Amino acid sequence: MAESITITDNRTGDSIEIPIDNGGVAATEWHKLLPDIWFYDPAFMQTAACASAVSYLDGDAGILRYRGYPIDQLAEKSTYLEVAYLLQFGELPNAKQFEDWTREITYHTYIHENLRKRFMDGFHYDAHPMGMLVSGVAALSTFYPEAKDIFDKEQRHKQIVRLIAKMPTIAACAYRFSQGMPFIYPDNDMSFTANFLRMMFEPRRDVDWNDPVLAKALDVLFILHADHEQNCSTTTMRVVGSSHTDPYTATSAACAGLYGPRHGGANEQVIRMLMEIGSIDNVEDFIKGVKSGSGRLQGFGHRVYKNYDPRARIIKKTADEVFEVTGKNPLLDIALKLEEVALADDYFISRRLYPNVDFYSGLIYQAMGFPLDIFTVLFAIPRTSGWLAHWEEMLEQDSKIARPRQLYIGAPERDYAPIANRG
Repeated sequence: MAESITITDNRTGDSIEIPIDNGGVAATEWHKLLPDIWFYDPAFMQTAACASAVSYLDGDAGILRYRGYPIDQLAEKSTYLEVAYLLQFGELPNAKQFEDWTREITYHTYIHENLRKRFMDGFHYDAHPMGMLVSGVAALSTFYPEAKDIFDKEQRHKQIVRLIAKMPTIAACAYRFSQGMPFIYPDNDMSFTANFLRMMFEPRRDVDWNDPVLAKALDVLFILHADHEQNCSTTTMRVVGSSHTDPYTATSAACAGLYGPRHGGANEQVIRMLMEIGSIDNVEDFIKGVKSGSGRLQGFGHRVYKNYDPRARIIKKTADEVFEVTGKNPLLDIALKLEEVALADDYFISRRLYPNVDFYSGLIYQAMGFPLDIFTVLFAIPRTSGWLAHWEEMLEQDSKIARPRQLYIGAPERDYAPIANRG
């Protein structure tokens, strides 16, 4: 027998039975009984705005899967480009498919010279790299006007490949501009992440960017950040995409959603917190301050996860491998002590506050030589593949343009008064 709920309008006594389908009930059925009553759900905390097969997240159980595959298996056995293919096409590629996909991505890494020279050079010398990325991705739409033909599957595929391929190049260009360093062209004989590290850091020698351990670690981090269900930026991608704009404009909007410190900037806030604590000796006092409301514990807890973030365990192992190459990040001891104290305190246990993916990822990025203001850019590069998977899924579902309702709380109807008569 199918599960269902029954809703009764106590004003009239009328009732309607609504089936529960995939853990949800259809608002259109609710509308049949209560046509002028809207769900009031600020921040969409209890609202499913779409149906998606891209990723599955169970926050209570600490589960994250891409297209059914557990995130820990993908992080251990796969590569970012293989995961990007999985997100896009729904299945892992065979050897020939992966070879073709990798070749496509690799040979679309270059960006138009006018974008690099004229557009990027137009920014102020101290422009934030994330602001440059948001603008640069939007500007791509003017170089590929055919991208507006979003219902041509061949054209869609071409733009998806271009976006995944060019994001690291634009990101590296933005970083090097902010540092006053000359642009480094992509090297198509290198792997996706190794090429990105080279474009970022060549010819720096204070960071061993050419070590394959770092390229592998970055690949793992890219896998972990590739998708995460209907977060702020992914929802932005779908909402903007529902207007049938081109994928570059929609991706730029998603980047803008990621730009905010509540979303993509979380790992940067962790580093700033650890720097503020300054020493292991100050951890206990910091925790007391958090409990009294005078401080905030960054990198713990999550809007969705009420258990240990499955990505946090993987990142902790990756951190150990990176520190073998770079030397231990001096903030690591503070982070470990902070985790130890918090996880032994009933205040945090009772609130189900556990380390999330941001708690250790910033330590890795910092050890690899990335400055704080590039952290959100590093998030945007892999998340592009997830955004685009949701964008294409939305188009194939023929989703309507996003248009939520509101509860009006303003003034009732009133008459206009001439300015001389207004008190």
